[in-house]
Amino acid sequence: SDPLSLPRLGRGSMGGMLALPQGKGPHHVGCTDVMVGHTRQGLLFRLFYPCVSRAGATEPLWIPRSEYCAGLADCTLRLRWCSALLGIAIGSCRVPVSWNGPFKPRSSGYPLIIFSHGLGAFRTLYSSVCTELASWGFVVAALEHRDHSAATTYFCTAEAGREEWIPFQRVPEGQKEFYFRNKQVHQRAEECVRALRLFKDITSGKSVLNILHQDLDLSVLKGNIDLTKVAIMGHSFGGVTAVLALVKEPTFRCAVALDAWMFPLENVLYPEVPKPVLFINTEKFQTPESVAKMKRLSSRNSQTKIITVLGTVHESQTDFAFLRGKLISRVFGTSGTLDPNKGLAITSQAALAFLQRHLNLEAQFDQWDDLLEGVGDSVVPEAPFCRPNL
Repeated sequence: SDPLSLPRLGRGSMGGMLALPQGKGPHHVGCTDVMVGHTRQGLLFRLFYPCVSRAGATEPLWIPRSEYCAGLADCTLRLRWCSALLGIAIGSCRVPVSWNGPFKPRSSGYPLIIFSHGLGAFRTLYSSVCTELASWGFVVAALEHRDHSAATTYFCTAEAGREEWIPFQRVPEGQKEFYFRNKQVHQRAEECVRALRLFKDITSGKSVLNILHQDLDLSVLKGNIDLTKVAIMGHSFGGVTAVLALVKEPTFRCAVALDAWMFPLENVLYPEVPKPVLFINTEKFQTPESVAKMKRLSSRNSQTKIITVLGTVHESQTDFAFLRGKLISRVFGTSGTLDPNKGLAITSQAALAFLQRHLNLEAQFDQWDDLLEGVGDSVVPEAPFCRPNL
C-alpha cells in the first residue's frame, strides 16, 4: 500500500521531456546542493533562494545523477532494467534556476521553509513548487531523507572520494506497515529539525562546511534568514512529516501539507500538534481515514484549513505533472485533468496566503486568502469526502 506505487510501463511515445515553469514572483531564483557531515546522521538538501540575475547562468539537472534514475526505476516501476530508458527520457531535463547563482542579500532576512519529499522521491522532484516559493522571497531547503524512503540517496564518508548509498526499502516481510512507517516518519521529522538547527548555526556565524564544495559559500546566508519566520512543508509522506515536525520543534510556526499521507502518525500525537496546518489535497488520493485525521486537527485549531484542488491526482503536486509525452505521463501516473500550471498556481498561492498569515509577513499574499476557505476556480473547501454533491 505504498502511496506512490505507480502504474507499470504502458505503450506510447517516448517524448517525455520536462517543461518546468519559471517562478512567477519578483525574484530570480538560485539553487545549490548542500551536504553536511560524513555520516548518515548528516544532511543533504537542495537549497532554493532569491538570487541576483546574471547572464549565461547554468541551469541544474533535474535528476542530479544517474543513480537516481536507477532508484526511480526500481522503487516506482519495480523495473530496474528500465533505468537506462528513463535516463534517456528525463536525464537531460533541467530546472529553470541559476545554479550557484549569487545570493541576493536582504537586511530583514528571508523567511525559511524546510521541505520534505514523498515516499520514493528525492530532493529535486518538487523543484517547481520550491522555485515558485523562492521567487516570492523565501529560502527553501528541500531535504533528501535517509530513512530508506527516498528512491535512493547517499552520503560521502570521511574517506576521500567514497560514497555510501542508501537504497529505497519496502516494508519487510512479516512486519506491520504502521510500525515500519512510524519509525521512518520520526526519523524524517528529526532530520527536518536538524536542518533547521543547521540554519541557526549558519545565521549565527558558525562556519559550516558543504562537503559537496559548491561555488556558493553558505556564510552568505548569515544575517539574511529570519529565524522567527520558519515553516515546514511536504508532500505525501512529507506532508505527515511536516505535521510531526510541528510537535518536535517549536520554532516551526506552521505547516503546509500537500496531499498528506496521515497513516504513519500515532494517535496520541494528534492532541500535541500545537500550530496551524494547511492541508492541500488532490481529488483522487485521500482516504476517509486520512481525512478523519486531518479533521481531528482542524477541529482543535480553527486556523488549520483543509482544501481540495479539483482535477488533480497525487502526482499533480510533484514535478512529474510537467512531464510531456504519453508514455512518461502514463508511467508516472500524472494524468490529472487540471492544467499543471494552474494546479501549481493554486497550491503556491494558497501556501503563500497561509504563510503570510502565520509568519506575519509584510507582503500582498493575503490577496489569495479566499483559497484558504476553498473559494475559487478548481478549489473546494474540505476534503473530497466531505463535499456536498455540487
